[in-house]
Amino acid sequence: MDPRTNPYAPGAGTLPPELTGRDEIIQKVAIALDRCRNGLSARGLLLVGLRGVGKTVLLTRMAQDAMANGFAVISIETPEKRSLPALIIPSLRAALLKLDRVAATGETIKHIFRILGGFITAMKLKYKDVEFGMDLGVEPGVADSGDLEHDLVELFVEVGRVVQTKKTALVLFIDEIQYIKEDQFAALIMALHRCTQYRLPILLIGAGLPQLVGQAGRAKSYAERLFEYPEIGPLNEFAAKKALEIPAEKLHVQYDKDALVEILAQTQAYPYFLQEWGKYSWECAKQSPITLNDVKLATELAISELDTSFFRVRFDRLTPGEKKYLRAMAELGPGPHRSGDIAHLLKKEVQSVAPTRAALITKGMIYSPSHGDNAFTVALFDAYMKRVMPGYTD
Repeated sequence: MDPRTNPYAPGAGTLPPELTGRDEIIQKVAIALDRCRNGLSARGLLLVGLRGVGKTVLLTRMAQDAMANGFAVISIETPEKRSLPALIIPSLRAALLKLDRVAATGETIKHIFRILGGFITAMKLKYKDVEFGMDLGVEPGVADSGDLEHDLVELFVEVGRVVQTKKTALVLFIDEIQYIKEDQFAALIMALHRCTQYRLPILLIGAGLPQLVGQAGRAKSYAERLFEYPEIGPLNEFAAKKALEIPAEKLHVQYDKDALVEILAQTQAYPYFLQEWGKYSWECAKQSPITLNDVKLATELAISELDTSFFRVRFDRLTPGEKKYLRAMAELGPGPHRSGDIAHLLKKEVQSVAPTRAALITKGMIYSPSHGDNAFTVALFDAYMKRVMPGYTD
């Protein structure tokens, strides 16, 4: 069928044509934001899940909803080698400027910008990646000590007070939050905790890989009470079918029942993969309805595309030893798997491959759902490893 009208949207964080199966978490966040704005207790949410489940899509949708409802929004993604101050400063200034234009805060905004200016000056000395080309002035003695944990608390408290006077809330949407270094994550958690204690309207909605839960607990022990950690997984069967059917039906295209069954089997109902299979099923079909044969042709194209993009970019970051470790994991199946079982396949002692395991966790390729266990963070990656590496031994 005509690729010009293909409704499916596979991509990194691209909003799908029909966001199904996520109403409960979207509503939960909306309630938390409204409670925060109204001065009521509200816990932030850290969405955890594998790559391919649509965490970034959810954050994007929630940020759009928050802006539409009058919240001040900071929306950032955490790369592996940037400091938290370098990421948050430009977005915080932009959010405050927008608040000023809307609410005409005048002298108040000048005061908070001076505090931000002192914070920037102090952080430039500590984190060499902080770049800011505008002199905002300083407010001596406030958020300018150079100690991130202390300064971020003072900055957030002052910002929270300004936002509170404007009857709104500042919401931080942070993706890939597992890449924030532990000491910086601890500072962020402490600043948010202080705002919660003072009932100041600043809230974090974040997303990351499953190891995020443990990272938050290690950063600050009270993080388990400060946040909720909803798990974002594959869609249920009903939602997965609707994600495929509704966009097609809007263009008067149907699916045969067995075609849908095959797509769900191939994708395991992961949202990103549903979009890939939907896209190629559309392109392979000559007319409505989309048939099982169309889907089988689409499967070859979708897997080829994933192997050269989604999977390949992660594979190419690995050392030869890390690739062998993941290939041994794949030989055991989707997982999770015991470290001892993986080492046994590699014919090595557990202790000798422990550094490789640690490096893979740091790179976000695997996580430990429980002590001594290992699981892939990328959905369907075990099958890819078998395709790209026929064997797991030297």
